[in-house]
Amino acid sequence: MPTLTSYEPISRAAIGTVNITTAAQLPMLVSAAQQAQRDWATLSLGMRQQQLNRAFQQLTPVQDQLATLISQEMGKDYRRATYEAGGTIQSAAYFTDEIAQALAPERLDRNTELQYRPLGVVAVIAPWNYPLAMANNLLMPALMAGNAVILKPSEETPLVAELFVNTLNKILPKGLLQLAQGDSETGKALVASAIHMVAFTGSMATGKHIMASAAPALKRLVMELGGNDPMIVMASADINAAVQFAVASSFENAGQMCTSTERVYVDSRIAAEFERKVVALARQYQVGAWDKPGVNIGPLVNPLQHQKVLNQLQDATQKGAQLLLGRDDYPLPFIQPTIVTGMTTDMLLERDETFGPVVAISHFKHIDEAICRANDSPYGLGAVVFGGQGAAAVAEQLEAGMIGVNQGIGGGAAPWVGAKQSGFGFHGTTAGHRQFAQVRVISK
Repeated sequence: MPTLTSYEPISRAAIGTVNITTAAQLPMLVSAAQQAQRDWATLSLGMRQQQLNRAFQQLTPVQDQLATLISQEMGKDYRRATYEAGGTIQSAAYFTDEIAQALAPERLDRNTELQYRPLGVVAVIAPWNYPLAMANNLLMPALMAGNAVILKPSEETPLVAELFVNTLNKILPKGLLQLAQGDSETGKALVASAIHMVAFTGSMATGKHIMASAAPALKRLVMELGGNDPMIVMASADINAAVQFAVASSFENAGQMCTSTERVYVDSRIAAEFERKVVALARQYQVGAWDKPGVNIGPLVNPLQHQKVLNQLQDATQKGAQLLLGRDDYPLPFIQPTIVTGMTTDMLLERDETFGPVVAISHFKHIDEAICRANDSPYGLGAVVFGGQGAAAVAEQLEAGMIGVNQGIGGGAAPWVGAKQSGFGFHGTTAGHRQFAQVRVISK
């Protein structure tokens, strides 16, 4: 049986292996899921909630082990990995309650009821940068809605997924939640199988392939397809607050975050002060291994991602950008905190998602120029603007699914939604949870 090996990002030492799910095996997984789903769908919403809550309680004893695996497999420091594991596990009961409220039948009038019924089998294809949290954000509403789930984790984080699913399956019915381990070939075969919905987080290119593959059977889709998030810093902005956000957002999770700030457009009147303070703050960030005290930035997940960041930095310097901090030729596996100024529209830093700890800056003289460049992208996940009077008006002109004014994007009561080619459908909150269900109108 073919196997998949998980490697630690710094030493590239093998951590463990899992069995790859082949295309020939997928029909058996789907058949088992279909059988389990039929029984699961007969349970009331409350009964499904009780079983899921019991299943998630089983994760508490392995919370530290999950956090360690997150750090070992994708490199984030243990503090951040602990937040991810702990937040996923400890918020489960609250999450199921929120979903239960969203999926409860609604009485429209004396004779008509709106129901949220199961779709069938849902394929959840999860990323490596938040391997536990982002998988759970999709599989939890899918299961609560009465569906079965086949989880295809990233090939970078198979051990996290294996421990997560195997632990939940101590309580959940057999076949209801299954794993399909492997690379993109496994993912393609899963999307092409007899499932009913794909919930995906990943690249725009992969999302387009999934949409094409899902089209013949009109499979439901919920996809978050990355971002190239802009930040506009107006002359009236609180510079210290803007600096703090720009650096923190660009460097979080070593920049490997879909809503990381990728492009900073700063008014030329305050650009010198802004850049000086960005460099000073960035120098305070510590780079190193996940178990090293005080580390803020871990390694890039693999050599391919590391080289992608170097390609963008080298493209920028060759086209005239200046490095205020850092260099463009870092050895594996780290990218040190890097500050680039002079970003122009023809640079890869401006056109593409970077996914590395880089603050890329460009100056503007007129706010209309900043708005135009911020919007000149196929991506539209998040955007922020920092400024005083007029900042809200600027925000209204930005083309993104989530926009922050003098703060980051999103919030606990808001769905996670992308505009343009950053998203298709969305998840989170009442409206997002309902996308994992079939709406049915019963008139009596």
